[in-house]
Amino acid sequence: MVSWQSRIHNNILKLSKLRRFNPRVAADKMRAGGDKAMARFSKVPANVKVIPIETGRTKAEWIEPPNAQQHRVILYLHGGGYCIGSPDTHRGLVARLCEQASARGLLVDYRLAPENKFPAAIEDALDAYQWLLGQGIDPKGIVIAGDSAGGGLAIATCMALRDASATQPAAIVAMSPWTDLALTGWSMLTLAKEDPFMTPEMLGLFARHYLQGKSPTQPLASPLYGDFRGLPPMMIHVGANEILRDDATRLTQKAEASGTDISVEVWDGMPHIFQIFNWLPESKGSLARFGSFIKTRTVAVPMRRAAQ
Repeated sequence: MVSWQSRIHNNILKLSKLRRFNPRVAADKMRAGGDKAMARFSKVPANVKVIPIETGRTKAEWIEPPNAQQHRVILYLHGGGYCIGSPDTHRGLVARLCEQASARGLLVDYRLAPENKFPAAIEDALDAYQWLLGQGIDPKGIVIAGDSAGGGLAIATCMALRDASATQPAAIVAMSPWTDLALTGWSMLTLAKEDPFMTPEMLGLFARHYLQGKSPTQPLASPLYGDFRGLPPMMIHVGANEILRDDATRLTQKAEASGTDISVEVWDGMPHIFQIFNWLPESKGSLARFGSFIKTRTVAVPMRRAAQ
């Protein structure tokens, strides 16, 4: 049953959606407005450490709750259609996920479009992952996670690692992943009026900014079209009322057919990345489920000496 908090929240989102997502707004103004709106939900608990760093060429932040186990790291890739979003917008979500998983989080500030087109984001994600390995962190203790575009990016990053015969992380976690930049999911049409948060028009604008003429069906841009053999175990949560619902369910069907260990949960009445809204009971429940999955999939391994 959908909580009363979520029913009220969905109505508020519907009233404000058109103001927030205007395709005619220039990219820099769209980013500033989106970041300002999302940053309101990103308060970090006082006992969580936030440490800015650089992972090679990429800026990032360590997010460290007091219960973090040093061997367990969540490499987090924020959402925002590859065009908006930053550590400022997702710091709170990552902190709460890390608390549930007893993990440290590495929140990556990857390059955004349209200034930086595909494959800039995946290059930065790979750079951050290799940096973690260089710090002596065993891949068996690493989970790559993300929401929306960041969820699709997490899956694509593991595809790139597999294709390069590189060591992969222990698992993938994705919240409402955007996996099809061609926008072919049936839910794009059937749920366009139900979704209180996202519109097909805005996703189309994001895709154009990121791809800049490249094919939207390239697997490293749209992992739905990729090969799922040999990928780490995955857990995906998606809202039943969002236009990206079929991006998650179709990907799950393909992954299962390839023998990949994957679990998808469709949350009744939930909007896009509902986990970011910390006052919703469903948000707390979803993050608790992710936390248990991450703990189960990561093992306690000794830290290796960092590369000199």
